[in-house]
Amino acid sequence: MGKSSKDKRDAYYRLAKEQGWRARSAFKLLQLDEEFNLFENVTRVVDLCAAPGSWSQVLSRVLIKGEKFGRCAWQDREAKFRQQMLNVFPEKQDAQDKVQDVQATQESTPAPREQVKIVSIDLQPISPLPGIITLRADITHPATVPLLLKALDPDFDPSTMNQQASHPVDLVISDGAPDVTGLHDLDIYVQSQLLFAALNLALCVLKPGGKFVAKIFRGRNVDLLYAQLKVFFEKVYVAKPRSSRASSVEAFIVCINFQPPEGFTANLEEPLGVGNKLAEMLAEKQAKEEPTTKSATQTPADKDGIYDVEVEDLTNEPLKDIRWVAPFVACGDLSAFDSDASYKLPDDHVSLDPVQPPTAPPYKRAIELRRQNGGAYKKTGTGTATAKA
Repeated sequence: MGKSSKDKRDAYYRLAKEQGWRARSAFKLLQLDEEFNLFENVTRVVDLCAAPGSWSQVLSRVLIKGEKFGRCAWQDREAKFRQQMLNVFPEKQDAQDKVQDVQATQESTPAPREQVKIVSIDLQPISPLPGIITLRADITHPATVPLLLKALDPDFDPSTMNQQASHPVDLVISDGAPDVTGLHDLDIYVQSQLLFAALNLALCVLKPGGKFVAKIFRGRNVDLLYAQLKVFFEKVYVAKPRSSRASSVEAFIVCINFQPPEGFTANLEEPLGVGNKLAEMLAEKQAKEEPTTKSATQTPADKDGIYDVEVEDLTNEPLKDIRWVAPFVACGDLSAFDSDASYKLPDDHVSLDPVQPPTAPPYKRAIELRRQNGGAYKKTGTGTATAKA
């Protein structure tokens, strides 16, 4: 699909280049923050699966530069407009309005936060961003934990074998997703394992009361995932930003107020999920398995060796409701662009290049081979076409 047709189809793709974002996914994080106020009192953040760096770019501009977006920016514009209108009629402006206008002006000015620490991790290289520490590592590997703890605390000693951060973080975000195959059940399973890897890493560095945001693929049995996250967090929501296409199965799990169970210690040697204890878990389950619907009692045998079995039906007992469903929240202003709609471009529209092209995309080798073979349509460098025999 060509560049011009993509510009016509996706408004957020075009808007990201106009506003200087590295990818359209930046609007997803901004709309999540607009709904859940993720960045309130946040100074230490870990961004997992960060490439090409759009979410880290949002963190840099909001936390380090002090810029405002979404509802906060709209409120600032309203305050400035109100101040301008009151200055037109100064005799009608009382003292209380003047105080409110001064406060609004002070709040609207960029206010960088102090002692901000942001660490971004991905397997792909990330172009540098102001104030961002980037690590090229695999979040599914246990060796990544010491690297992350060292980046968060330069005084960390890896020889102690301690996998808990001495200075925990306020927020852990993850926008990672596997290369989809088109088989939805397989894609949902692989994505859930990637989310578990992000959660295992978050449990090592997240402080009590912290927040965790990650991408998920909604499927048939996703309620089990919600219930597992509810063990560690007080509130769990499923959010769908307006910039996320409605035709996509992706959504974002927003976990608020981290409260680990008493006595729980995160350790990637024994990660959450099935891990390497599947055989022990199955044996334990079979040992404890008992009939729950019917119980049978035997009477002594008669002279012919025949037993009388009395069956007691327990199906009338009330069943326990153990299913927990996470609330679904739609994020983003309804007046914003629809990611699934097509918008007519102005006549003087100029297609912009990406702000930051991928540094080392996984499809780079495929592009090089295509160029060597004459391009997508088998065109040579002189412009003549070649055909296969």
